[in-house]
Parts: sequence; structure tokens; C-alpha cells
Amino acid sequence: MRHRFHGLKKIKVRQSWNKYNLYNLSRMKSPVTNRQTFFQQKWAAKSLSRAFHGETIREKHWQRIFRPTLRSVVPMDPEYLARNDGSEQALGRGSGLEQPPNDDDRKPKSIARTPYMNMVYAPTERRLDTAIFRALFASSTRQARQFVVHGYVKVNGKKMIYPSYQLNPGDMFQVEPERVLFATGAPKDSKERRMGRKLRARAKAAKDKVPKEKPEKQAEAVEEPAPRDPKEVLTTLLAQAKTILKTTDDLSGKKKQALRAFSKEVRRTLSRRITNTTITDSLDAQLLELTSRLNISETPSSSSTTTETNSSSDPKPRIDGSTIVLPSDERRMLREALAEARENPIDSKKPYATPWRPRDYMSAFAFVPRYLEVHHKICSAVYLRHPVARPGLGEVPTPFPAEVNGLTFNWYLRRR
Repeated sequence: MRHRFHGLKKIKVRQSWNKYNLYNLSRMKSPVTNRQTFFQQKWAAKSLSRAFHGETIREKHWQRIFRPTLRSVVPMDPEYLARNDGSEQALGRGSGLEQPPNDDDRKPKSIARTPYMNMVYAPTERRLDTAIFRALFASSTRQARQFVVHGYVKVNGKKMIYPSYQLNPGDMFQVEPERVLFATGAPKDSKERRMGRKLRARAKAAKDKVPKEKPEKQAEAVEEPAPRDPKEVLTTLLAQAKTILKTTDDLSGKKKQALRAFSKEVRRTLSRRITNTTITDSLDAQLLELTSRLNISETPSSSSTTTETNSSSDPKPRIDGSTIVLPSDERRMLREALAEARENPIDSKKPYATPWRPRDYMSAFAFVPRYLEVHHKICSAVYLRHPVARPGLGEVPTPFPAEVNGLTFNWYLRRR
């Protein structure tokens, strides 16, 4: 985003993780209303809050979705509700069953106020692009809007390309994990970008060096069959087994059982990930392979001899002949490093910095509202319910005080 979008001279706060926006949030103050009329106060509050809540929404569209009714709830004590059914409230009304007041009842109870005015922009929280930003799948509402328009978002399993789609309670939306990693990950620095350009240039040069055969030789040459994908081969075998079971009637029971067992094993294999290259799936096997290649052995146990006990107490690795002896802690750290390198590898082809790390200044915005249930491992979330106001808490995240939101509410209430 361009720097003037955040307004460093005239403060404008946005729904973004940008460092300039964080700076504006830190120095934002309530507008001065001493010498302003009531109309001017409402206009200033409206312009200030609309720059944050739904600045991509047109004013006429926002006026259509604005609602003068504000959702709120009153929390009740579950222990009291389980203990009583409400009939005790009628005791003593003319029946002589007046209960003496307790000392606890005489003390004034401080009840937190319900911030109703903070719920002015609750209709914008139902929008798909806003929900994606609230679920920490994008670094700004504009980026979330871009993800939706480009077809990277699904709602209830179907692609949704409309950012203004109104979510209903129970709707599940999902963003492609690669887009989320790009949006929330740290960008590449100049060194990483230069390395990526060099690798792309080398790949292009290697592709250009391949000699092109003449048309006559190409016609004479016998085309070698391309290696088939293992998944396609297994799918073909599974289809053939099903065809044999359906069409052949003179099969014995043992042959039918064997074909069914074969089909079951093929389906189980297809459900797992299949690759053409040999990959060590187990971390223990990968660690064993690495230690055998590097000629590394673990420190002998302390129950052998005194010399072995002294060597095992030494925290530093040592060289015994041609073998590198590692203590158990170093071996555990090596296994953890292998696991981290396997889950978060270095890949210069990615558009973000690898190994992946979160963006700078992300911690100030890393929170999830109560009305969303987010699963970050699969990059999906569920819109549980509409946001509500409760004593001491308004579930619509806003950086503005209740006074500013109240003036905004009065502005749009008057103009409907």
C-alpha cells in the first residue's frame, strides 16, 4: 500500500497490519469538539470511523445495510438458573413472606455498562472480506477482498467471488493456505530476492542450452513412453479389479476375496500421498539415514564403564577415531532441527521469505473475535453467530471510544 493511504499528516487509521497504520493508532486522539456544532461533531466522527470500518464500501451501500437496532445480551448466572426456576421472585408479595435484606444486598453493586454504541458497524462484520481479515487470513481488508475476487476463498465448500457476501451463523469459509502464508508471512529482503532472480536466470539458461533436434531426426527417433504417474496406474488397476468382480461369474470365493483385499489396499494407498521420488517419511528413519552418512554415533550409556560415564557427562561432541560421538541432548536438538527443516523448508520459489516467519508488527493485531472459530492449520473458520454487546464488552473490534461511535450512530440514524 502506498504511504499516503495511511495519512501520516492527517491521521487516518485503517484495517491493516501496516507499520504506518500502527503508528497512527498509537498517536490517535479523540477529536476536539469544543468549538464545533452538533452537526460538525457528527460529521467528524462519521468521517473518522468510516475510514476504518469498511473504507472499501460505498456510502450508499453502507446506508442500505445500516441497522438502527443493536444486538445485545444480558449474561445470567448459570448456578442461579440451575438452582431456581423463577418462582422465588414472587415470594412475599402480599403473602407475608418478606425476606429480611442481607448485608450483601445493601451494598451497591457495580454493574459494567453495555457499550451499545460500539455496535454501529456490526453489519460490516458479516461481510466475507471483513471476516477473512478478522480470522487473521489476510493482512488487510483490501487484501482479503483481493483473495475473494481472485477465487482463493470458498464458503461452505463452494467458490465465492463476492467480497460483500453476508455470512450466516454456521457458515464455514476457507482460504488457500499458500495465500495465507503469503499474506501473513514476512516479505523477502533484497538478498533473498536477488537469490531468487539468480536461480530463475540459471534455470532459464539451462533450458536454452538444450539442443533442439532437427525435424528429420525427430521423425526418425522413436518416442519413448513417458513415465506414468503411480496414482494413475493404481486407479487403472482398481477399475480393472472392479470390472472383473462385476462381469466374471465363475470366480471362486478365494479369488473374489483376494480381489476385494487388493481393491481395499489400493484405495488405502490412494488415500495417502504418493510421489515419484523416494522420500523418507519417518523422522526416525531420516535421522538414522543422516547419522549413517555422517558417521555419527550416540554417546554410550553411563552404565558401561567409568570412562564411558565421564564421556557421557561431557556436553560437547567428541571425535572417536572416524566417528563423531554426540551426547543425547545434541542428538535431540538434531532431530528437532530435522523436523523444523522438514515442516518449514527453505524455498526460493515462494513469494515470501522462507523459512516462514510472521510479519513484523503482527502481534498488535493478532486476536480473533468471539463470534469466529478459527482453525489456522487448515486456514478455515466458522462464523458462529452475529456479534453482540454485553456488559463491559462490545464484540465489534474498534479503536474508537463510545462517544465517537455514538455520534456516528446519530448521523446515520438521522439520515435514514
